Amino acid sequence: MLIAGLVLAGAAALLHVFIFYLESIAWTSARARAVFGTTEEGAHATRELAFNQGFYNLFLAIAALLGVLLAALDHTAVGLTLVFTGVGSMLAAALVLALSSPDKRSAATKQGALPLLSVLALALSLAF
Repeated sequence: MLIAGLVLAGAAALLHVFIFYLESIAWTSARARAVFGTTEEGAHATRELAFNQGFYNLFLAIAALLGVLLAALDHTAVGLTLVFTGVGSMLAAALVLALSSPDKRSAATKQGALPLLSVLALALSLAF
């Protein structure tokens, strides 16, 4: 279960790197606007907020990826602490999105599924 949890954490981190790209680099592009359902005017008006939010996602991805690397190198306690911090924060953010914006529950599910599975697999690996 440990390996499955780490692989899922890595996948969640890669998804959040992609979200970083969409929010911080490509926010006003047609693709990002389609993903987030924004208009061209809305995207330009929220560009600074999205830029900041994208870096938040990148930092969570870095924490999770660094944790995966450290856990794989047998620094299990530090590695899992970073993984749980990264994917736990991703999961918490997805829950906040789902609860605060019911119309975005589909996005919250996509954002939170891999972190949830990672947390569950890692918790099970520690329990048994």
